[in-house]
Amino acid sequence: MSQIETVLGPISTDQLGFTLCHEHVGTNAAGIRQIYPEFIDPGLEDQSVKALSEAREEGLKTIVDLTTIDLGRDINLIKRVSERTGVQIIAATGNHLAVPRPFGDVHPSVLSELYIRELRTGIEGTNIKAGIIKVASDAGGVTQPQEIVLRAAALTHLETEAPISTHTWSPDKVGLQQIRILKEEGVDLSKVYIGHSNDDTDISYLHELLNSGVWIGLDRYPGGVRAGTPDWEKRTEIVKQLIDDGYVNRMILSHDYSVPKARHGVEAQEARQRANPDGYNFITRKVLPRLLYLGVSQSDIDTMMIQNPKRFLEGG
Repeated sequence: MSQIETVLGPISTDQLGFTLCHEHVGTNAAGIRQIYPEFIDPGLEDQSVKALSEAREEGLKTIVDLTTIDLGRDINLIKRVSERTGVQIIAATGNHLAVPRPFGDVHPSVLSELYIRELRTGIEGTNIKAGIIKVASDAGGVTQPQEIVLRAAALTHLETEAPISTHTWSPDKVGLQQIRILKEEGVDLSKVYIGHSNDDTDISYLHELLNSGVWIGLDRYPGGVRAGTPDWEKRTEIVKQLIDDGYVNRMILSHDYSVPKARHGVEAQEARQRANPDGYNFITRKVLPRLLYLGVSQSDIDTMMIQNPKRFLEGG
């Protein structure tokens, strides 16, 4: 029986159920909550609890919260939200795009020791352990500090067997650069999830990713966050096409959404609510019914939302 760490302790992967593999309870930036706590909406926790409770009522069992130190991770808040909602939350170690400047000056093994501690001992002085490693690269490709983080993530994975999840920019085919670096370090690509692979409509790129052996995250719902990227209907048509192409066993759907974001001001939260009133239920309410309409079977939907997350997170 495989186990994975959640913020409330280890669980069997058989308990994961309907899982969203790329989400956030709340994001900001490193140091904000400690130094300028008044900048963060004091209602963040209650808003997150409300949104995740609604999603749990509609079938959600687990989320993977890919909030790292540079995204303002607050591990105790994440734990409280899990306790109050009953949603199982898997926390992340690693780094997002804003890699702390000193991290770019050290050998990857130095960072790997920090990540291993968060996986094996605990995060931010707690006994809450991470269950996954997060890395990120964006438009223009992998920067030098981000390459150090990627290699540190690889070393961490080889030591702990924790899965790796990436942030990418698909129009620049950044996932292929990440794959090259991880392969150089000896990572088994079946343990790697290339996220945000649906920010354009290049099927040949998606095929290339899938044929390398990685998982792909079609995890930018409802879409439209960045100019020129596909809307949710087009993203869903891409899902259907990839299923028809025989790749249903390597795809995972998610939102990369935070309801709310840890931002200043009521207006910021109200704008997010208007942009996506369905919150963490967007896939359940809009995408899955659309896939059924397009002819996708319930069995294939269960594969993407239940079986594939389980297999990825247990390293299979």
